[in-house]
Amino acid sequence: MNRLNWSEVAPAGAKALYGVHHYVTNSTALPEELVHLVFLRVSQINGCAHCIDLHTRDLLKTMPIDKIALLPVWHEVPHLFPDQYRAALAWAEEVTRVSETHASDEAYAAAAEAFEPKDLVDLTIAIAAMNAFNRLGAPFRLPVAAKP
Repeated sequence: MNRLNWSEVAPAGAKALYGVHHYVTNSTALPEELVHLVFLRVSQINGCAHCIDLHTRDLLKTMPIDKIALLPVWHEVPHLFPDQYRAALAWAEEVTRVSETHASDEAYAAAAEAFEPKDLVDLTIAIAAMNAFNRLGAPFRLPVAAKP
């Protein structure tokens, strides 16, 4: 079934959402690699094929394939990710599953310990933005670059 191209149907909405993406990727102190890692993990949780494909390709430019392949089980391979990256991934999972986790005080405290206040807010904006993109990409079945 062909589905709508959400960004063509609502270009003003797309422009607004891409503005948040631009802010997160260009106007924060967060490392670009960390942002894309969080984008990928959020997309994996949400099952957005387009975003998983896109952010995997972005990360392959700067990160070994071992880290990317093992991202879904990052808890089991802590030696592959620095402390701050692990804190960001834990917070990304907590915020993405907010209906289940309710952004617990324990998770917030751990994230707040790993990030300066502005960086924690920017990280949470990045997580929220990717969740928004996933909630458009998955239902409208955006295409992937991967070929058979």
